[in-house]
Amino acid sequence: MSSSGANCEDAPKSDLNMSPDKKRIAVVPGDGIGPEVIAQAVRVLERVSETHGATLELVHFDWGADKFLREGVSLPAGALEMLLTEFNAILAGAFGDPRIPANQHAEEILLGMRRGLDLYINLRPVRLLDQRLTPLRNATVEDIDFVVFRENTEGAYCGAGGFLKKGTAEEIATQEELNTRRGVERIIVAAFEYARANGRKRVTMADKSNVQRFGGDLWQRVFKEVAADYAEIEANHQYVDAMAMFMVLDPAQYDVIVSNNLFGDILTDLGAAIQGGLGLAASGNIHPGRVSLFEPVHGSAPPLAGTGKANPVGAILTSAMMLEYLGYKKASEAIENAVSEAISNDEMTRDLGGSLSTEQVGTAICSRIMGQ
Repeated sequence: MSSSGANCEDAPKSDLNMSPDKKRIAVVPGDGIGPEVIAQAVRVLERVSETHGATLELVHFDWGADKFLREGVSLPAGALEMLLTEFNAILAGAFGDPRIPANQHAEEILLGMRRGLDLYINLRPVRLLDQRLTPLRNATVEDIDFVVFRENTEGAYCGAGGFLKKGTAEEIATQEELNTRRGVERIIVAAFEYARANGRKRVTMADKSNVQRFGGDLWQRVFKEVAADYAEIEANHQYVDAMAMFMVLDPAQYDVIVSNNLFGDILTDLGAAIQGGLGLAASGNIHPGRVSLFEPVHGSAPPLAGTGKANPVGAILTSAMMLEYLGYKKASEAIENAVSEAISNDEMTRDLGGSLSTEQVGTAICSRIMGQ
């Protein structure tokens, strides 16, 4: 495993076809606590490269608030093309800094990569690692174990809309949601394919088609058409408000959930809460077969930066997701097992009731990753 720092312009070039066994990772630590938690994820990746033969090359990029304030640059020219052609995956931290109004750089970097690389799957596992972590009374680790497929490139987050008579008493603001047949179909197919490949028995779609009649009608029709090709998998539907209720009352009913961009965003944060908090939540922004982006879902939390209180588990579990995507399944499982063991032994940060620092948690998890 090798590691280096680079800007977009001077990133070392490689022909990915020449080294099929080496996976090239762009590391973008981001802002606030991002560099601290990503540093622990990198330590874990270095550990599994030693113990499980994960052949990785990590290339570090300084894209974030400091670069934006210093140079006025968020994503450098040519960054997306470079990522698409020169890398296998991207490991990113959180973005956001109070020094930058409206977090312009965060939107340009994060949404720029999601949209520019067409990362249409936002995949969020919701898995309880220890019964003590959930706020749900009597819920067990077997009860909370599902994944959410959130459409990641369109819907309410497409930026369509505008103002009329802005700043006046008659002001009108419109915010449009765009759903395409292609976008809806491919995320639903991805959810069913995941269920089939991973032995999941049920796919549940969440929408609000009783109110959002046009987009909802498209989602309903496509869901039924796609489900017909997966006869062995149960397909059912819930309105999103009902799902939010049932996710608290009876999370065991869920295997795979699929929803649009807005509802998926809301449901996955609720999912993070019932598994123990955002500090544990991992995610992938994926286009199968292409370079994909992996990031913990918590924010940059500027007040915590430099205090050693940030929970690195979300970033570490995100690195495990990335390794599985890259084909290193045993290394991924080793990380997940080490995290579970660390939590069971109270090797946690304060937000989970432990007493360890960010770095100490990383050390504890690394020490529990044994060779094959």
